[in-house]
Amino acid sequence: MPNPKEKNHQSDGPLSEARLEELLSGQTTVILEAVYERLAVQEVKILAGVDKRLEKLEKRWLEKFNQLTTTLDKFLKRLTDFEEVFKFLKEDLKHVKAVIREKLGISLG
Repeated sequence: MPNPKEKNHQSDGPLSEARLEELLSGQTTVILEAVYERLAVQEVKILAGVDKRLEKLEKRWLEKFNQLTTTLDKFLKRLTDFEEVFKFLKEDLKHVKAVIREKLGISLG
């Protein structure tokens, strides 16, 4: 039994160039829309993966940055402590020199 769609197309006669372009354009549009939809889904998946990796990297970077900040804070604290001790020792040395100069009469510079 012949297909009615085939008869319909056969009754139209040969396809004109304009009709063929119209059909191909419609088919191209459908294909491109399907491709764009799939690309959009893939883009969302890719961006989600990138976001996840960036979050991990940011977390690791913040941890390292915090460790560095803590280390620098400790170092600066020690340096400040040494400076304070040095000031006290310098003052003590001035007093020792003064006592030596007073008691022994020797100038140490």
